Amino acid sequence: MAIEQFSKLKQHLSQQIVGQHELVESLLIALLADGHLIVEGPPGLAKTRAINALANGVDASFHRIQFTPDLLPADLTGTDIYRPEDGSFVFQQGPLFENLILADEINRAPAKVQSALLEAMAERQVTVGKTTYKLPELFLVMATQNPLEQEGTYPLPEAQLDRFLMHLNIDYPDAQAELAILRLNRQEARDDEALARINLTQRDIFKARKQVLDIYLADSLEQYIVDLIMATRQGEKYDDNLAKWLAYGASPRATIALERCARARAWLNGRDFVSPEDIQAVFHNTLRHRLLLTYQAEADGITTDQVLDKILECVALA
Repeated sequence: MAIEQFSKLKQHLSQQIVGQHELVESLLIALLADGHLIVEGPPGLAKTRAINALANGVDASFHRIQFTPDLLPADLTGTDIYRPEDGSFVFQQGPLFENLILADEINRAPAKVQSALLEAMAERQVTVGKTTYKLPELFLVMATQNPLEQEGTYPLPEAQLDRFLMHLNIDYPDAQAELAILRLNRQEARDDEALARINLTQRDIFKARKQVLDIYLADSLEQYIVDLIMATRQGEKYDDNLAKWLAYGASPRATIALERCARARAWLNGRDFVSPEDIQAVFHNTLRHRLLLTYQAEADGITTDQVLDKILECVALA
């Protein structure tokens, strides 16, 4: 059963990524919902380790790309290589043709490189010259951002951030988790056999995705999802503060993302139906990067998460 294999994978990831439960769950949700993930947090919080552990537990190829200011789009997509022996050009695939991609510090690369990655994420293809090449069916990008250093960075425009399924903010673990990390560092070699026993194939992942789409979603919860999204666009109907805080609301991509993430969370928790808790649990991560706040909200120190909290408070379940 796919659910049993995913449960083993989740357990293994939780053992490897101590103190970051939300990151582990979100990675699996993104894998099931066929979407991409952007993770923001200080260095040293196991962001790279997380997707490495996922790649080791899944029958899929993996590539890490360190984004730097001198990176070119061809460094991601690949390029045509000239062969002088016969005067022909041969396409050399870039790292985007792997299944799992870690786009490390994506905001350090210039706009053209970011656009090349985000186009591949949306279209699942790259175009080099006059030829278009399809990317693998299993294709997941986990991008990271370091919020501590802003010098020499190129912030992603809000319209491009919308292509990510989820946006996570992670922080330092507590003292108990820190102690577990210290001990794990001495014994992590023991988990090699456990990984071999998981052996989650791509076929298992595609089968699980179909099961996720079959999860029951009540009409009232469908309406609840739509009401939550509409509250980001028509805040004045729900609360005067929302109208003052929100300049632009979420797009229809957010509606689709919220529904798919809620389904995936329900499936991961062994249920065949979506509950209101599933929607609320993934609400912040799926909407955090899709809202544009007003200058007044920023001047008042209002954060996007506070706006999302207010929306959950104001929108009632029918």
